[in-house]
Formats: sequence, C-alpha cells, structure tokens
Amino acid sequence: MFFNLFKKAKLQIIAPIDGKIIPIEEVPDPVFNQKMMGVGVAIIPSKGDIQAPVSGTIIQVAPTKHAVGILAEDGSEILIHVGLETVSLKGEGFNVLVKQGEKVSVGQSLLEVNWDYIQTHAKSIVTPIVITNSHGSDKKYTFTEEKEGKQGKTVIMTASM
Repeated sequence: MFFNLFKKAKLQIIAPIDGKIIPIEEVPDPVFNQKMMGVGVAIIPSKGDIQAPVSGTIIQVAPTKHAVGILAEDGSEILIHVGLETVSLKGEGFNVLVKQGEKVSVGQSLLEVNWDYIQTHAKSIVTPIVITNSHGSDKKYTFTEEKEGKQGKTVIMTASM
C-alpha cells in the first residue's frame, strides 16, 4: 500500500488527430515555436476530427471555435489550437461538440473540422498541442520520437512528477 505513495504519477497525452508529428520548435509561428504558450508538440493533420487527448474538464472553448482547453486530472492545462491564424476564420470550418465545464474522456470528439476549408483560408493546418501551465511547473515533460501520430493511440507527450 505505501509503495503507491512513492510511485511517480504520469499523464499520457494521446494524439487528438491522425497526422505527422513535429516538434513545437518547427511550428511556423513564434507564439508556439518559442514556447510562449507552453511546451508541447504539433501535428500536421491528415484527416479526421479533434478528439480529447486526455480525460478531464473543458476549461475553454474559443469563441471562434478554433481552440479547446482541457484541465487534465493531474492539473495540466492542455490547449489544442487547430491551425495557425484560424481565429480570423470567425468559426467557419469548425463545429464544436463540447462546452465549457463538460467532463470528457480520452478519445471523445471535441471538434469537427472542415480541413479543406481551413487549408484554403488559414495560414496553416499545423495543430499545436501545448501544456499552457508548464512554465514554472515542477513536472518533467517528455515528447514522442514517433513521426506519425494515430488518433487515440499514439502517446505524443508525457508529464510526470
């Protein structure tokens, strides 16, 4: 029983979409590549809608529908930001399936995305997944070395105490 007290808690963050995994430093936007929003990775989506990468509570749905924030059970705040400069689309191309305060499970659908529309009207479809409260955290973050992410299957990041 006591050995569980010393076991390191680890949060696994699962790919919210299929696609090519790239380091956050390669995202063509300084807000993300300079880690101003926090540590993370990004996915260049190949298909599909956005699913929850962790179990937790929805803490933010952008009014422009392009981003969703989740508070994971370990206290990590995870932001999924679909595409770059997608705020300018004013919600076009997105259908939000969750609301703030809602509890979600890994793999639950969060957003439906019209990738053709996003590709045509936004700067990029690159989708950063960042831990927005990672600065000053005592957690250790590790990132996958996988090059392709499979929605609901590939662990893209871990956070451990």
